[in-house]
Amino acid sequence: MDRYAMEVSGGCQCGAVRYRATEMFDNAHVCHCRMCQKAVGNIFISLVAAPREAITWTRGTPARFRSSEHVDRGFCSRCGTPLFYEDVTGNRVNFTIGSLDHPELFPPQINDGNESRVVWFDSLPTLPHGGTTGSRGEDDADWAAAIKASNNQHPDHDTADWPLK
Repeated sequence: MDRYAMEVSGGCQCGAVRYRATEMFDNAHVCHCRMCQKAVGNIFISLVAAPREAITWTRGTPARFRSSEHVDRGFCSRCGTPLFYEDVTGNRVNFTIGSLDHPELFPPQINDGNESRVVWFDSLPTLPHGGTTGSRGEDDADWAAAIKASNNQHPDHDTADWPLK
């Protein structure tokens, strides 16, 4: 597995936990195993790793759940955002790609845990494209405006203070 010197940052939805890494591995992947499905409440998890020594927690401390003898799952105890998968005997932390400030930089290269892959996963690209906020029909623009007006989500960049004033 190759290592790349690059600065990345990320964090949870509410902004209580933020991290930065100065190196990344080239292991971006999707895992379909049942444990990962349960950990994120979805049908798969997308992960990419950073070397443990390249990681700094810049705001807050993630909560941890020991999902097996060798694995910790990290999350924000305030908003519940899943942040990482960590083999506690290993040398890296696998961040959830969605928690990165720039998830587009890490396209997955492989599907793992296929024994639990849901049978309809391959049909996802064939679904019709809906609006930007879901399937609310003609209300999409109004719904998007209502969400934007009351948004409590931390922005996709580091901030000196949070919540922003």
